[in-house]
Amino acid sequence: MTALAAAAMVAGGVWGALALWFQSPLAGRLRLLPPLAWLGMMVAALAGLANGRPWGAALFGAMLAGLLAWWFLGLRPSNARDWMPEVACITHGSVDGDILTLHNVRNFDWRSATDFDARWETRRYDLTKLASVDLALSYWGRPAIAHALVSFGFTDGQYLVFSVEIRRKRGDTFSEIGGLFRQYELSVLASTEEDSLRVRTNVRGEDGYLYRVHMPAGAPRKLLLSYVDTATRLREHPRFYNTLSANCITIAYRLADRIVSGLPLDYRLLLSGYLPEYLYRIGALSGADSVQAYRAAGRYTDRARATWDPAEYSRNIRRGVPGIGGEG
Repeated sequence: MTALAAAAMVAGGVWGALALWFQSPLAGRLRLLPPLAWLGMMVAALAGLANGRPWGAALFGAMLAGLLAWWFLGLRPSNARDWMPEVACITHGSVDGDILTLHNVRNFDWRSATDFDARWETRRYDLTKLASVDLALSYWGRPAIAHALVSFGFTDGQYLVFSVEIRRKRGDTFSEIGGLFRQYELSVLASTEEDSLRVRTNVRGEDGYLYRVHMPAGAPRKLLLSYVDTATRLREHPRFYNTLSANCITIAYRLADRIVSGLPLDYRLLLSGYLPEYLYRIGALSGADSVQAYRAAGRYTDRARATWDPAEYSRNIRRGVPGIGGEG
């Protein structure tokens, strides 16, 4: 029983220190004070438990209960923060018959990470012209991790990209661990390909790959409207981003599983860089005889960087991608 209590205190101590670190209002070296004080109390409680003085452990347990109450009841996601310009607006939309109207579709003209023309647009899409679903994966260094974006193509030449992202505040830097500790809100952002795909390859230096995803009849429309519904609900009910349970891959899986039930769970839903292997396993890719061939032909980084005319962007990045005919 003592060993179990000690293990629980260590777990509570580590979790509490991280929670206090990522949620601390202090800056600089002062930010260390709350987590260090918390760990000091944990060590004192463990020492007391080892010497037959359980009152310290009881006190630490009461303080942990208080910290958990603050965590679950006191910390609330919000849409009213000092956001970075690229996530300053919330995409939301409505459907009238077959016409989808989306507000706050991002269509920035990026010259560098800090030099851009900000454009938030209202756009309309005829759902009877929805013709394709493409998965874009953007890598920034580690082959197991990529950011996933879903692009919906229409026969009138429009492409609408949805991306599940952290909603960063000014001064935020991304941390996978911070994403487990409510450091960021969740954003479901609609944008043009010339914005969200191009900024990653041409401005941030990331490596982009495109895959044509084949879905049953009617599923692309349901998937698109699920993204719209999720984005719109966040306008009234903000949520925290979570590195494991509310990220670009897990939310995409939940939306897709709602439409094509019974999709198998797989570790590659967490290791998003290997998502093409998952799609190949479930038969959602066609046009090449191996994942390696898909990757080689689907890499659009060089084509994106060589395209200066926005009108040619979507056509050029699809050249040679398996499963795509003469589109555009």
